[in-house]
Amino acid sequence: MSHHKIAIVNSSSFGRIFPNHLERLRNIGEVEYFNFPQEIPGKELAENLKGYDIIIASVTPFFDTEFFEHKDELLLISRHGIGFNNVNLEAARKHNTIVSIIPALVERDAVAGNNITNLLAVMRRTVGALDAVEENQWERRASFIGHSLYNKVVGVIGIGNTGGCVAETLKFGFRCRVLAYDPYKTKLEIEQHGAEKVEFEDLIRNSDVICLCANLTEENYHFISKKEIEMMKPNVYISNSARGALVDEKAIVEGLKSGKIAGFATDVLEVEPGRANHPYLAFENVVVTPHTSAYTMECLEAMGEKCVEDCEVIVEGKLPVRSVQSKSSYVKGEVK
Repeated sequence: MSHHKIAIVNSSSFGRIFPNHLERLRNIGEVEYFNFPQEIPGKELAENLKGYDIIIASVTPFFDTEFFEHKDELLLISRHGIGFNNVNLEAARKHNTIVSIIPALVERDAVAGNNITNLLAVMRRTVGALDAVEENQWERRASFIGHSLYNKVVGVIGIGNTGGCVAETLKFGFRCRVLAYDPYKTKLEIEQHGAEKVEFEDLIRNSDVICLCANLTEENYHFISKKEIEMMKPNVYISNSARGALVDEKAIVEGLKSGKIAGFATDVLEVEPGRANHPYLAFENVVVTPHTSAYTMECLEAMGEKCVEDCEVIVEGKLPVRSVQSKSSYVKGEVK
């Protein structure tokens, strides 16, 4: 067995459903699970992970500049997901640490499906209807009249792999008119998903439903806030399967209170894990799921496989596929 030590950080699923992934990692070295608060200081995080030279990381905690300044040798951070906003790539480069992610196609169908599933649950008032049946109140069924998703104008923010799949499903499955905002995609690229390229304000003003599928960046932090909600149509529905901080949670709560937002579905929160006292949960027209969009057997198996492969190739001095930070003296070459 080699000398490597592998830390699995804040992942509730890796290796637990597909134990063969853990077995392969143990052929590389020692493996240990860690769970840290989202806001753990970088220095403290580094001290807790001292001696671990490979990390398989979830969406939290944050591997910031302070973490890398205090961390000893670290060959690789393999993200068990497609996002990498919790890793400071420049600090990783200076520390000689490779950062790799899951190819977006691995999560595409699972995340897109959950965005629409949660949206439908809100629009059709599924959770309340289920509660009524469990409470032996079948006769209340007329109080759970919802809205159809068919033929609505839907705005999709972010037309990457997930957003593109959401757009295609809504256009060709639900006969929706799909408006799309993505400054990094051309008109032709967006039209290939059955959507129309529009400006952000046009999408906000004209959509009956808004689906958030964008990566989180400094530019789109709290992209949906009080100003944007005021511009929306009355009785708008919003579904977020991307990142919690894309919306201002206080503004969403105010929109729900005023009735401007008819329903809100989210798989993500700005601070995770969420608890029963979260303000969203005071509303019957809200569905919150615990960041489970990627939680299908098919998706988790492929994600785990990719992380294991990352670890196997890095110890051979090779660069993992989909390395978003690819500069390191540990590797012999770059893979695009």
